[in-house]
This record gives sequence, structure tokens and C-alpha cells, in this order.
Amino acid sequence: QVQLVESGGGLVQAGGSLRLSCAASGRTSSLYRMGWFRQAPGKAREFLGHFRWSSSSTTYADSVKGRFTITGDSAKNAVYLQMNSLKSEDTAVYYCTASGATTYWGQGTQVTVSS
Repeated sequence: QVQLVESGGGLVQAGGSLRLSCAASGRTSSLYRMGWFRQAPGKAREFLGHFRWSSSSTTYADSVKGRFTITGDSAKNAVYLQMNSLKSEDTAVYYCTASGATTYWGQGTQVTVSS
């Protein structure tokens, strides 16, 4: 089993920045990828991007490319989501995911962008 704990959510003004963190524990050796999704009220869960451990490569959704950056720290089994130029439409619950034999989800952290 893998446990994911997210942190860093909160309230920020439009145009501001926020950095989310996600730390994995448990059977982390089975993981090959970690990433982020979000879900806004009344909307479907949206893929944001992921970080692949073997190549340290990232993939982003077009909707956040250029504004959001995902990085990983293998020593800490952690992945980060740096969000810049935030907009009110970025308001959502942000979820960390980890992929191994199965996909694990964090509990989510609320990000609210005030206009």
C-alpha cells in the first residue's frame, strides 16, 4: 500500500502563486509516476500533469502548460506542483496521484483563488 499526503493548499489572490506538496509513504518502490489532478465544483476531475521517476520527465495538460510546473524529489518520495498566475477558474480540490501496480490517490487539498 502507498499513502499520499498533500499540503500547501489555501486561499490566494488572482495572479498569485501557490506550491502544493505531496509525500508518498509505504511501498514507494513500486511507484513509477506521480502526478496531479483537480476537481472544481460541479465539474469532472481534470488531469493536470505527472512526473515520471525513471526519466524525470513531465507531461502537462494543455490547460495548465506554461503556468504550472511539476517537480519530483526521489529522496523524499515527493512531488510538487508550482502554480503561477493563478486564476479564479483554478479554484478546485487538488489531488495527488501515484501510479504503481495500481493508482493511489491523496485526500485532496483545497485551493481557492479570489478575484
